[in-house]
Amino acid sequence: MSKRKLTRRQNWRVQKIQDERTQRAAKRADFVDQQLNEGELGDEQQGLVIAHFGNQVDVECQQGADIGKIARCHLRANLDTLVTGDKVIWRAGNPTGVIVASLPRDSELSRPDMHGQLRPVAANIDYIVIVIAPLPEPHANLVDRYLVAAESVDIEPLILLNKVDLIDADNRENIESLLSVYPDIGYRVLQASTKSADGLTELKALLKDRTSVFVGQSGVGKSSLVNALLPGVDIKVGELSKAHATGTHTTTTAKLFHFPDGGDLVDSPGIREFGLWHMEREQVLDGFVEFRPFLGSCKFRDCQHQSEPGCALLTALADNKISERRLASFESIANSLEML
Repeated sequence: MSKRKLTRRQNWRVQKIQDERTQRAAKRADFVDQQLNEGELGDEQQGLVIAHFGNQVDVECQQGADIGKIARCHLRANLDTLVTGDKVIWRAGNPTGVIVASLPRDSELSRPDMHGQLRPVAANIDYIVIVIAPLPEPHANLVDRYLVAAESVDIEPLILLNKVDLIDADNRENIESLLSVYPDIGYRVLQASTKSADGLTELKALLKDRTSVFVGQSGVGKSSLVNALLPGVDIKVGELSKAHATGTHTTTTAKLFHFPDGGDLVDSPGIREFGLWHMEREQVLDGFVEFRPFLGSCKFRDCQHQSEPGCALLTALADNKISERRLASFESIANSLEML
């Protein structure tokens, strides 16, 4: 399908908007440079980005007499995009400071935006906690998408079944069947309930002294978990839609919180599905960790792992070394990529 041509007036309006954005960015850059040149800022010091708001960020001081204090800061125009969890060098101002440099990231969690462009959403993460719940109904394919995404950025994933108080005779078998495969392939599966407090002590101990991010469908209880793990934070909790048993989005920006006993938690915006369309088929395949020992051993180099003779994955399936459900999940994800 050919692209629709814009009229002259439409082109003028698009250009006008772009010019206005450029002018605003230039004014911000001039203001920051003026602050720096006129010596209106304090000494350079280390900080931690704990929240992002458009062209400004909240930075927590990490050294000196003001350690722990939070300041709103501008970003220098020549800096790359900063996200929650970034370690930075900044200078205090009155009332607004300036980020003058960013430090290297140990890890980066990204996701495609609505235009398919890969954007970072959090940095220096140790654990990706994949939160599911009996309602909204969990699906193995969605869990596998999160796992593949975590493997692609080399961040350790944990699977957390929240709201275990909602497990009953109607859903117990399906949930147990869904989760049964993951411990066998090396993933930790935890259970918790903010209503009964089950599993929260174990979860706190595991997250201690680490930086973690909770991901999962809206409505699985991420914000309730934050409130339970960090009393006093008071994250807004969304109700489940009665019509569709799906959650409502409550978190609008990624924000970092400190555990009282050590460790950090990044609360990220809820998403219903973690898109992987930035990945190639082979990258998705490598994200299934139990497949890795068999990759590269197929008879044909371009094997699609469907019905080809000499397929190492199909042989592993016949020998019960990989699960049929996980292989089907890979095919589903791979096929969805090819349709884009």
